[in-house]
Amino acid sequence: MSADTRPADLREAGEPAFAGLAERHRRELHVHCYRMLGSFEDAEDTVQETFLRAWRRRETFAGRSTFRAWLYRIATNACLDLLAKCRPEPATGGEVPWLQPYPDRLLDELPAGGEDEPEAAAVARETIELAYLVAVQHLAPRPRAVLILRDVLGWPAKDVAELLGDSVNSVNSALQRARAGMREHLPAERQDWTGGEEDAGTRAVVRRYTEASVAVDIDGIAELLRDDVRCSMPPTPGLFTGRDAVVRDWLDGGFADLKGLRAVPTAVNRQPALAFYLRQEDGVYRPLTIDVLRITGGAITEIVTFEADRFPRLGLPERLAA
Repeated sequence: MSADTRPADLREAGEPAFAGLAERHRRELHVHCYRMLGSFEDAEDTVQETFLRAWRRRETFAGRSTFRAWLYRIATNACLDLLAKCRPEPATGGEVPWLQPYPDRLLDELPAGGEDEPEAAAVARETIELAYLVAVQHLAPRPRAVLILRDVLGWPAKDVAELLGDSVNSVNSALQRARAGMREHLPAERQDWTGGEEDAGTRAVVRRYTEASVAVDIDGIAELLRDDVRCSMPPTPGLFTGRDAVVRDWLDGGFADLKGLRAVPTAVNRQPALAFYLRQEDGVYRPLTIDVLRITGGAITEIVTFEADRFPRLGLPERLAA
């Protein structure tokens, strides 16, 4: 079956043919659910629920939209249902305990935009960065859906209104509220985000951060931090803002006492990241943490640290030989 699937084709399709058509859209649907939910694992579960609902409701596909758009409608509603059940309240205070990273190696599976769509490519990149994910998780579920459908996917207001069972005026009002909410939580220097290919300055900062971290050179790391740097470690509670507060937290957490660190560079959410391994008594290096960096103007403006359980999802080795 082609992307121009007719309702009759879908109704007559067997489960294998239907699954094959749906699978073509798995990655983009997963990213859409990830933006809505902020959790890689919740997004996986929701995509599976989307495919199940689509199969069961295939008779309802009337062909007024593309099969892809129909799947997006189902996925959005599945996300809203999950949020209503498990997370009725949005994030508060700048923290998102359920935040999980998204590996770039999987983002590379997304359909490439044309060379004549640089703006669309920039939007796709910026709206997957952790700062965007954190900000969007502070919105109530329905305004969040409106923002993502309108500003990220570019859906017309009337289509969003139809999906949500609202009027166009209600959708436009929700979009304005959502944009205002995003401005409260997005970095002030959003136009200076790392987005795009890393430049030499960014790579130099990452290299210096790697060297200082492996050497447990806290002063060296501190030199790379902007005065208003933010640091968090989901799902552990706590958001530390400012160089002094961040360094104090590291010292209180025993970072200065670590011995035998190694770092493996990686990339998540279109941002540079470092996977740290700690040498154990048997000489083997095992997963410790992953630091995801946001770098602006040659300084580190945010560090989000994830725990060792994220290593398998990111395709990182479970151990490094001595």
